[in-house]
Amino acid sequence: MRRNAHARLAALSLSVSAVVVSAAVAGGGTARAVPAAGPPPVPAAVDGGKWRSGHLQGTALDRDGGFMYFSFTDLLVKTDLRGRPVGSVTGFTGHLGDLDFNKDDGRVYGSLEYKSAQAFYIAIFDGDRITRMNMDAHSTGVVSTVHLKEVVKDYTADMNGDGVFDGNTANTPDHRYGCSGIDGVSFGPGLDPPRRPRLTVAYGVYSNTSRTDNDHQVLLQYDVRFWKRYEKPLSESDPHTSGPARPDGKFFVYTGNTTYGVQNLEYDAHSGDWRMAVYKGKKKTFPNYSLFVIDGSERTRWGLVRGQASPEVGRMLTLAPRGLHDEESDVYGYQSAGQYGLVSLDDGRFYVAEAGTAESDGVTLRTGRAVLHRWTGLTPNPFEPLLRRR
Repeated sequence: MRRNAHARLAALSLSVSAVVVSAAVAGGGTARAVPAAGPPPVPAAVDGGKWRSGHLQGTALDRDGGFMYFSFTDLLVKTDLRGRPVGSVTGFTGHLGDLDFNKDDGRVYGSLEYKSAQAFYIAIFDGDRITRMNMDAHSTGVVSTVHLKEVVKDYTADMNGDGVFDGNTANTPDHRYGCSGIDGVSFGPGLDPPRRPRLTVAYGVYSNTSRTDNDHQVLLQYDVRFWKRYEKPLSESDPHTSGPARPDGKFFVYTGNTTYGVQNLEYDAHSGDWRMAVYKGKKKTFPNYSLFVIDGSERTRWGLVRGQASPEVGRMLTLAPRGLHDEESDVYGYQSAGQYGLVSLDDGRFYVAEAGTAESDGVTLRTGRAVLHRWTGLTPNPFEPLLRRR
């Protein structure tokens, strides 16, 4: 509904501009070009509030609507761009991770894990309907979910063939590629032709220094235009399995093992590149950067998925040859923030989230805010804050 209103407003603005120009010409005046309206301005920081929940996991911006969304592990918070709470969604017992806003349908997409139930979903929030605090995720109809079968297949893989699924633990040879589930999500172009918009979902990857098959980040791409047929209400008591049989693309990028994989994934239309913010890995044979950049100008190529027990090939992505460089592993990256939230404004600026705690009546609350930065590309930290601290 909001999208129609925006379209009507845009059409009205064009009509008014045409009238002004015509009147100037008719009156003998000089007609001046009316500049096209650009995207709305944004503040230097947006405060996500203080909540009795888990730590900040991700952020999403609805720039036209004037809202920011914050994921606090088991809580979704919607604020206006002054940081005033507008609504929230509660009732999650799973792990709500990274978020992204889909401009095509005006909804917020986030990763949602239920490891004990071996259920991994994309949670889809109807932001227009989030209008009050503490809306229940199960009964209010503001959340629908789509099941990701490919993730379940890799998460539950019995890699040592002992017939036993070892569950949610890193200290095991199970879990293909070290898959611990999902976290980072972002909308962007297809990594292979056709380049139409896709939802990209990044695996979580267990930190395990004793194995060699967990040194890639794994990205899945999905065309969500026809996902309505899969969407089901969230039911934690009876998890559904409605979702695509397979992704539209599966891709690998060699970074070295990280601690729980890609925390925040973000496509940047300004550069055409993808940014992956991670918790640092612990393998001494790698530089263990906290930010990696996928070169969006490089086509994918077939290559060896390194370290697998049986030879395996997959579609490989290329790290941008910029930033810090470790010659031994040939891995490029940066040391920077972004693990708690990363939003590109597609003009060289990014919201980089900060997570913290606050005490209130003896209770520890979780805090978060999104702070505007400029991408400099400098090392070791390529983000420069635009907010002057007092």
